[in-house]
Amino acid sequence: MIYEKQAGVPRFECTEYEGRRKDYVVLIPIINEGERIRAELQRAKDHKVSECADIVICDGGSTDGCTEDELLKSLEVNTLLTKRDEGKQGAQFRMGIWWALKRGYKGIITIDGNNKDSIEDVPKFIEKLEEGYDLIQGSRFIKGGHAENTPVTRWLAVKLIHAPVISLTAHQRFTDTTNAYRGYSKKYLEDERVKPLRDIFVTYELLAYLSVRATQLGMKACEVPVSRVYPRNEKTPTKISFFKGNSNLLKILFRNARGKYNP
Repeated sequence: MIYEKQAGVPRFECTEYEGRRKDYVVLIPIINEGERIRAELQRAKDHKVSECADIVICDGGSTDGCTEDELLKSLEVNTLLTKRDEGKQGAQFRMGIWWALKRGYKGIITIDGNNKDSIEDVPKFIEKLEEGYDLIQGSRFIKGGHAENTPVTRWLAVKLIHAPVISLTAHQRFTDTTNAYRGYSKKYLEDERVKPLRDIFVTYELLAYLSVRATQLGMKACEVPVSRVYPRNEKTPTKISFFKGNSNLLKILFRNARGKYNP
């Protein structure tokens, strides 16, 4: 099924393998993640993640075969959403959020699709959503979390720049603010003072914005321990280029701190 472009939502194709089975959904944005997303979905299957949440792929237009229908169905993916429009990760998230809210989920968990994160920890996010939290940030830097082979430049950027700025903007301390492993309540995403479905969120703006808006509005937020393991002696799996990508992240960070993304 094709959903035509509308305000704040890109044009996309929806391939449903099953209807809604659970109250919560895991949205995984990918583009050409190859063996990495296959391995991540296999981990999810091994740990029975689909027994507590529906798994949905938010594809940016992969051409490497990693979104082949029979493969995804065998790995217990519920639905494949494929963006057929402009935009990068922000557009993929907007596509997934709009669709998930329309489908009636009580909360959304997001996680990268490059097999760095502990997808088996999804139940921790659901537990906090059930407790009434509106934003749940996964963190490798709190008690119970685990970080392995983190590039030194990434570690320094998070610890010395990104986390302090996000924490000041949010009026609450967070420790792993570049991590897209998050949980969001329906209440948070549908609040008229939030409005995540806007075309200004193209790349990483939405992640930065949703990191701070909940606590600015007096909603409940917390962190849960997760693992993030970078491959040893391999190229770091990322879509962020060292110079241009990191420069853009800093621009987004400080625009966010000035409230530029608020409705």
